[in-house]
Amino acid sequence: MIDLLDAHTHTVASGHAYNTMNEMLLAAKEKGLQLLAVTDHGNGMEGTTPRYYFENSTMIDREAFCKRFGVKLLFGVELNLMDFDGRVDMSQSLLEKMDLAIVSIHPPCFPKGATKEQVMEAYCKAMRNPLIQFVGHPDDGRFPVDYRMLVQAAKEYHVALEVNNHSLDGKGGRTNARQNDMEMLRFCMEYEVPVILNSDAHVDTEVGNHKDAWALIREIGFPEKLILNTDLELFKTYVNHYYWD
Repeated sequence: MIDLLDAHTHTVASGHAYNTMNEMLLAAKEKGLQLLAVTDHGNGMEGTTPRYYFENSTMIDREAFCKRFGVKLLFGVELNLMDFDGRVDMSQSLLEKMDLAIVSIHPPCFPKGATKEQVMEAYCKAMRNPLIQFVGHPDDGRFPVDYRMLVQAAKEYHVALEVNNHSLDGKGGRTNARQNDMEMLRFCMEYEVPVILNSDAHVDTEVGNHKDAWALIREIGFPEKLILNTDLELFKTYVNHYYWD
C-alpha cells in the first residue's frame, strides 16, 4: 500500500509543537508524500493557536507552496470538543475558510469524568456539522466510546475516523489505544467506513510516520479501499476545499 498523505500535523502556531510550516512541508517532501495538511489546534485549548492565525489564512498561497516543495498543502484545524452538546472552538463562518477540520477530545477542554453516553452525544452532535470531516484519535481510553455507534454515525454523516500513530507509539498519555483501534477498525470493516492514518506530528521528524498504524492495519487485514491515505480522489470527498485536479 502506498501512503500518499498526512492530514493531521501541527506547527509552532499550536504553542506546543516545534517546527514551521516550511519545515513540515520539507519533511513531507523528504518522506515522499504528495499531500500534507497543517491542522493546528483550535484556540479553546489554553496557550495554543490564536484565532487570528486562522482568520489570516487567505495569505497562504497553496499553489506557491506546492511549486516550492512538490507537496500539496491543505490548511485546516484540529477542533476541540468543548462540551456534551458537540460545541467546538471555532465559529461556522471561520470553519468555512478551513480546507478540512478534525474534531478531537483533549483533557484540558472536555469535561472530566464524562460517561460513554455523554462522550457519544458530543461526538455525534459534532459530526452532524458538514464542515467537520474527521474524528481525531477516538482511541483515547480516557474517554469511553461506543465504537459501533461511532462508526454508524461516521457512515451517516460522511466522516472518516482516524487511526492516530501517536496514540499507538506509547509516547503520550492516551490509554488502551491499540485495543480500541482494533475494535473500531472491525466495525469500520463491517459498515464499510473509511479511515485515515495520521501522524499527529508536533515535530518535523514525525511527519508521515504511520508505522504503528500501518502495522495494526495489516495485522487486522483492513481493506485498502477503505484507507484514505492510498486514494487522493477518495480523500478529496472528505475535505471542504481542494485546489488541484
